[in-house]
Amino acid sequence: MLRNVLKGTGVAIVTPFQEDYSVDYTGLEKLINYIIDGGINYIVSLGTTGETPVLSEKEKEEIISFTLEVVNNRVPVVVGVGGNNTASLVNKLNQYPLDKAVAVLSASPYYNKPSQQGIIKHYEEVAKASPAPVILYNVPARTGRNMAAETTLYLANHVKNIAGIKEASGDMGQCMHILRDRPNEFLVVSGDDALAFPQLACGMDGVISVAANVYPKTFSTMVNLALHSDNSGAKQKNDSLIEAYRLMFLENNPAGAKAFLNEMKIIKNVLRLPNIPVDAKLRVAIEQFVQHEKMG
Repeated sequence: MLRNVLKGTGVAIVTPFQEDYSVDYTGLEKLINYIIDGGINYIVSLGTTGETPVLSEKEKEEIISFTLEVVNNRVPVVVGVGGNNTASLVNKLNQYPLDKAVAVLSASPYYNKPSQQGIIKHYEEVAKASPAPVILYNVPARTGRNMAAETTLYLANHVKNIAGIKEASGDMGQCMHILRDRPNEFLVVSGDDALAFPQLACGMDGVISVAANVYPKTFSTMVNLALHSDNSGAKQKNDSLIEAYRLMFLENNPAGAKAFLNEMKIIKNVLRLPNIPVDAKLRVAIEQFVQHEKMG
């Protein structure tokens, strides 16, 4: 059951680039090993944190294969495959090397702003085409359309290959509605680092995190403590991360995470346009935080 396989901390891994903007596979290998050694439970390759809108289809296929090879079955790997053209997305699901992926994470269509019924029809086609179980991804701040709790629950109950949701609406009422009424086997994880602690307390199964790229040990410890009902211990760990969350998302994602990782000498601070590195003032604040806060 996917709810057991993907319990805990998943990391929406960034894509490191060289100074010439090519994919930095040495940096990617270093980052993968760093987060696995930090105790995370699984990796999400090609989430939007990986700057997927600016990667070519060939690069995406190469990154999936490389990531699976480096991970080498140490932890499960989920692959992000999303888009706002349903037919094109179905073709991608048939083309990508997904045979070793435990699941596909697929964001609801962006920009088109389909109706709730349109979202359902989209995901029915995705689920039919996917060779792996599908995790829905609701992130209305980016897509422009919230996926209502009723829509999520309909898909959970009526579409066989849909196995979970990454819920990033920021609406605690909506989250609790889904948690109350979901089927027992349906995975529900947080997609918001800053809200993950209270959402875990409400019953979520874990988090797909950006911050765990940077602080895998501290973040995954917080998640594990919360999952074992040690809210006092989890709060202590989460409190130590609150300023990191603020700095990491002050400008855009993944510019903040890449600035942190560069300061820690794990990857280069390079992004592809239209994203750019954080400004000088924020960069200094991040440098000072990393130097003074010794976290795993």
